Amino acid sequence: MTNWTTQMTLWCFGVMLFGLVLMGGAFAPTAAPVTLLLEVLGADAPIRYDPLHRFSLALMGAVSLGWGASLLAVARITPDLSAPHAQKLWRMVTWAVLLWFVVDSSLSVATGFWRNAIPNTVLLAWYLLLLARLPGSAGQMARA
Repeated sequence: MTNWTTQMTLWCFGVMLFGLVLMGGAFAPTAAPVTLLLEVLGADAPIRYDPLHRFSLALMGAVSLGWGASLLAVARITPDLSAPHAQKLWRMVTWAVLLWFVVDSSLSVATGFWRNAIPNTVLLAWYLLLLARLPGSAGQMARA
């Protein structure tokens, strides 16, 4: 595994860990980490969980877990692709990451959870840094 693949794997595991934290809100015994997260992001304490909130957290967590796992699959297959195919794949993934960032951060601000835009920005910057270091295609990716 290349250094780049290892670093992108860590990024993906970060996204997947976030998904697991969110999923923990689905059940009272495992809700403490997501309660802390929500308080840091600006939720009024105490957090009151009802079935709709628990379902929403479980669903958002599952989506985050799946998103991280999907990007992990892409990162792991990239070394086996030709440079043009890898560039095309990561260009499409980057559009998806940018779409997530704009929608998630905008809705976070609009709903009063502006602090969520901070880790979103860190995650995006980390991703773009890794992308700029993508072996064999960094300069071409930046100009594409």
